[in-house]
Amino acid sequence: FGSRDSLVPVPHQQKARELGYSTSPCIVTTMGANKVVQKSKEAKMKAAMAGGKSRKKKWSKGKVKEKLANMVMFDKATYDKMLKEIPKAKLITPSVVSERLKVNGSVARVAIRHLEEKCLIA
Repeated sequence: FGSRDSLVPVPHQQKARELGYSTSPCIVTTMGANKVVQKSKEAKMKAAMAGGKSRKKKWSKGKVKEKLANMVMFDKATYDKMLKEIPKAKLITPSVVSERLKVNGSVARVAIRHLEEKCLIA
């Protein structure tokens, strides 16, 4: 490439020269710009060391299912409800019995066996 003087100035370069700006493609300066204060080596080292000490991500506990307070024995009202409602149900499983009567799973299994012995369900 030729020397810098041999290049033909573009109109915006001429305007920049008139305003006092440098037209060199490598150096861009503005009038009255303040210098950026450099950090000392010690400050840079402290910043670098502090960067690695960020806290580790804590995992969430996930969705906690609420604890059911199901009965562990039949009372009179629940027993009567079982004899009346459960034989009419389409699907009889310990889960369904437990959910409808609010009893423990083991109580629901015993209830199903009891209904079978009484020939209320097949």
